Amino acid sequence: MLVLEYKIKAKKHQYTAIEEAIKTTQFVRNKCLRYWMDAPREAKLNGYALNKYSTELRNEFKFVADLNSMAVQSSAERAWLAISRFYDNCKNIVSGKKGYPRFQHDNRSVEYKTSGWKLNPIKRRITMTDKKGIGELKLLGKWDIQAYPVKEIKRVRLVRRADGYYCQFCIGVDASDPHPETNNEIGLDVGLESFYTDSNGYQEPNPKFFRKAEKSVKQAQRRIYKKVKKSLGRKKARGIFARKHLRISRQRTEHASRIARHVVKSNDLIAYENLQVRNLLKNHCLAKSISDVSWGLFRQWIEYFAGKFGKLAIAVAPHYTSQKCSSCGVIVKKSLSTRTHVCSCGCSLHRDENAAINILNLAKQARDGQSQSNANGLVASTLSGESLIGQVTR
Repeated sequence: MLVLEYKIKAKKHQYTAIEEAIKTTQFVRNKCLRYWMDAPREAKLNGYALNKYSTELRNEFKFVADLNSMAVQSSAERAWLAISRFYDNCKNIVSGKKGYPRFQHDNRSVEYKTSGWKLNPIKRRITMTDKKGIGELKLLGKWDIQAYPVKEIKRVRLVRRADGYYCQFCIGVDASDPHPETNNEIGLDVGLESFYTDSNGYQEPNPKFFRKAEKSVKQAQRRIYKKVKKSLGRKKARGIFARKHLRISRQRTEHASRIARHVVKSNDLIAYENLQVRNLLKNHCLAKSISDVSWGLFRQWIEYFAGKFGKLAIAVAPHYTSQKCSSCGVIVKKSLSTRTHVCSCGCSLHRDENAAINILNLAKQARDGQSQSNANGLVASTLSGESLIGQVTR
């Protein structure tokens, strides 16, 4: 699946119509969720039942009928996705909260399927054909959407962000791009002092995007509370604050994807720790720095590019990777402030480099013991009884 995104240029009344479609999507999702909550236990509702209920909503409310029928079905599918995720977490006995579905108050997108829109065959324009009155929208971007057959476009989303509205095309094409083997293997140890340290001793600097912009973000946040509630000035101040966070988010995404792409292209085996970032964020002394470095985002991009380029990405258990000597295997206890690993066998390394070598060794053991990998080029973690997808989502 390939996703192409354009920024939308339209008139004021068109933006208002898009906002109305987004609110309708939220209304349908919440109504379906309430329908599931109020249903008797023996009813055993499923996704088909919610789709059927969404049709009843179209007959009952005119503003729902004005939205494309497939967009209404997509809204019901969003509700069922939250419900099924809750069921799966309960079935798999996930630790902590199970994610009971909640009503949505800040929906920011509306999703169309294969109808409700018409793409201009020449110009970068799209016309929404339902009765919401959105009309023709101009698409700004460098992607060539006309290069793909219209029948391959499976979804069209209109998304609201802090700096405007965007249009996303979900295209059902194979995004794989196999690369030749390099015969290189690498282990990665993520950290706060550096973005990551690999098994070759290289340390990628930590950009610290939020730390650099923290003063400006705090100033923008204080301006919000100096304005009168529900006033135009407060709305503008909130917009400035949101755009600053959006910029930081985009910086993190661009940095993580660029570094991950380079690492995956340069190596045939990429090993990394299977960190439970959610648990690490409970440390109030390091939570802000851990969030700023975006370990989870970096891992997602590594796994994405590993599947795209046909490389092997292995997540290993992080236990004792920093304490164990990579040379002789002896456990050398050290505090977090001790940055150098010194062992009685004569091995002296930076603690992160020592951990990266241990991570690579564990990945090699997992690879040699694994008979086959899945289609995405990912091998199951060394944690027994766990799946890689389940570990990523948690």
